[in-house]
Amino acid sequence: MIMPRVLTFIVYAPALVGKDGRTLAVIHGMEKALPGLRLAWRISEGGRPIALPHRDAWLIEEIKDGGFPLLCNGDESYPVTVNGWQISALFSPGGQPQINVHAELPLDEAVISAAPAILEAMAEGARAFWGHASRYSYGSEVGEQFRRSADGPERSPRGLPMLNLPEKLPAPEIPCFLGWVNYWSAAAAQAIGFPDPARDAELLTRARRTPSGGWVVKLTDAPLDYDNPAHLDALKRAYERFPKIGGRDSPR
Repeated sequence: MIMPRVLTFIVYAPALVGKDGRTLAVIHGMEKALPGLRLAWRISEGGRPIALPHRDAWLIEEIKDGGFPLLCNGDESYPVTVNGWQISALFSPGGQPQINVHAELPLDEAVISAAPAILEAMAEGARAFWGHASRYSYGSEVGEQFRRSADGPERSPRGLPMLNLPEKLPAPEIPCFLGWVNYWSAAAAQAIGFPDPARDAELLTRARRTPSGGWVVKLTDAPLDYDNPAHLDALKRAYERFPKIGGRDSPR
């Protein structure tokens, strides 16, 4: 099976309230972070892009059920998409509803270079708790880490630690897992104990502070590849360094 060459960006933020202006902050931030990007099209039922000459006004009016509809860049040969949907309190850390803002961009040098800025723009715009940018295949890997029973294995098939399901985490500020580029809000960074200058010297060489006091941290220089032993070792070290991620320091 050939995986799509896609970089997935997801941020987890407090649920939208009414015609929430954070939606526009996310879109405007993404456009600023990736030169030439314009997210001013919607997708028809037939799958074709339809231009939105008054995109901002349209988007605010289309906020429904705690989410917003899919926008794209109108280029079927180089597709960029973003949308948001509400996650019920039943399935969210701390029993608080959230919005999941999800974007997909081509995995090329321009996007790889801009990935930290794109993630930061989405997260800061949404006032997110945490978020990540990862290769398209990350979902199947993380899915094998979630602990679904108390007597399950202690490690995933990759040798990564098992993680509690999101709804089992005590607070929304605790990240559920690690991605390639990670966004941790100021509250999330405090919750997991980042940064410690003595213990995080290597990570700090690939980290930057955000205007709100959060952090954007890359685990590896190139997009995280689970089949690369060096990348897998870096991921294992990061999980060992931050036991609060995935609620591993909490009762099962």
